[in-house]
Amino acid sequence: MLSRFMSGSIRNLEREYSCTVRLLDDTEYTCTIQRDAKGQYLFDLICHHLNLLEKDYFGIRYVDPDKQRHWLEFTKSISKQMKSQPPFTMCLRVKFYPPEPAALKEEITRYLVFLQIKRDLYHGRLLCKTSDAAMLAAHILQAEIGDYDPGKHPEGYSSKFQFFPKHSEKLERRIADIHKTELIGQTPETSERNFLQKAQMLETYGVDPHPCKDVSGNPAFLAFTPFGFVVLQGNKRVHFLKWNEVTKLKFEGKTFHVYANQKEIILTYFAPTPEACKHLWKCGVENQAFYKLDKSSQVRTVSSSNLFFKGSRFRYSGRVAKEVMEQSAKIKREPPEIHRAGLVPSRSCPSITHGPRLSSVPRTRRRAVHISIMEGLESLRDSAHSTPVRSVSHGDSFMPRSRSQATDASERTAVISDEAYSPSDSVLPTPVAEHSMELAASRQINGAPCSIEEEKESEAGTPMQGEGGDFGADGRSAHEGAGGDSALSEVEQVNKFVLSVLRLLLVTIGLLFVLLLLLIILTESDLDIAFLRDIRQTPEFEQFHYEYFCPLRRWFACKLRWVGGLLINK
Repeated sequence: MLSRFMSGSIRNLEREYSCTVRLLDDTEYTCTIQRDAKGQYLFDLICHHLNLLEKDYFGIRYVDPDKQRHWLEFTKSISKQMKSQPPFTMCLRVKFYPPEPAALKEEITRYLVFLQIKRDLYHGRLLCKTSDAAMLAAHILQAEIGDYDPGKHPEGYSSKFQFFPKHSEKLERRIADIHKTELIGQTPETSERNFLQKAQMLETYGVDPHPCKDVSGNPAFLAFTPFGFVVLQGNKRVHFLKWNEVTKLKFEGKTFHVYANQKEIILTYFAPTPEACKHLWKCGVENQAFYKLDKSSQVRTVSSSNLFFKGSRFRYSGRVAKEVMEQSAKIKREPPEIHRAGLVPSRSCPSITHGPRLSSVPRTRRRAVHISIMEGLESLRDSAHSTPVRSVSHGDSFMPRSRSQATDASERTAVISDEAYSPSDSVLPTPVAEHSMELAASRQINGAPCSIEEEKESEAGTPMQGEGGDFGADGRSAHEGAGGDSALSEVEQVNKFVLSVLRLLLVTIGLLFVLLLLLIILTESDLDIAFLRDIRQTPEFEQFHYEYFCPLRRWFACKLRWVGGLLINK
């Protein structure tokens, strides 16, 4: 506690902070921000650097020292949101997925969304059957290496690229066949647009999964998409609520509630930690406001509790989807130049380092980070309530049905996969330990695939945990100091309790003051009630009436006459 307090004091003395933002093409943008700079200032700098106008779909994500992810709030100071010490490291990501990404106005916006969906595909957040997977991967090849050239692309060239968490030889051959025969002549822009059109039809398009458990203790993933609220469990989509069906989102501690159908609780889930539950709630509030409302003026402050003196309050501060699309239609400028990143044909994972300032590096230099699913990742297929699943191999299908079936409100359960949904990049925390670079380098030398720790570190900008680290259900490493964490949690609980008591005390004092004013007004009125007559006959009331109330009434009357005279003279 003392070290954390001292580090905060030292940080507050600094006037400027260094901030690094990892972009969607894995390059880095480094800048210096003032101590009181707000999130909007940093976001505008990045959008100006990218020449991006349709920026409302994007956000800045960071990871705190407790491995909890957050979206940077643009209306608040950056330094007050970051719990770590500078230099700060964040990443640019798609926050609100466009309902029709291929219909975006500018090519630069489509390209950035293309990069995000490519990441989703790679990290297992976006699933698809084998035929769709081959087509998506072929579009990526066409967009980033161009037409097939026998002189440049030898036999088996598609196997050198990693598009999915795992490949099969049959899938790799199918990718190469499509790239060789069906996509010849397509420009990068055309291939990216076709990729987006294909991706938006998938069940898990736009899913940023939050790991939770249901009331029976079974693992599940909650997500907010452009079309509504989704719950994925095992190999099924067990719940889907359109945004106009969701009336309220609420959380209490680790418990997350969804209200619908005239404020009846229909869904209850449990997050790993209270912080994760609050992050889930804030994401839901923002997504509901962005996709559901017609105007940003309709956005209201939302409370996590029914009692106004308890719980968290949050308000979405940006524009809504309809306003963004209307504003995009008004854009008239020459399309900005796009420097596309090329694929890196390597299955090994490079050691992750902080890159130099982007302005001093040619934009054609790119790096790609490839990972594989971490061994030991808890699979949802062991759930007692999920349908047995089989592994994917050589042409097995592993994904969804058509969008028309997905959006059928009468069908709440839909099989979306032959395999349990287990997105790697959203389940495990960002580990913290020393000697991270040595570990990454040793894995690269030994030819071992990168684990999820390295990918999380690359996005979070925090050191990694050793290979022997074990993670519990709450996302904490077993090697962390249990005493320090328990002490911090106890202090946070005491602070929350004291804050709740103070709120209750202030509300009680306010109510008593209002009741006192109401009583004075009633006693000084002409109401002839026995209760009020008894009060008027007491010596205390007569003293209050003649010494305080009458002089105060004459003073107000004098002021009113004075103001009235000024208005008449004007």
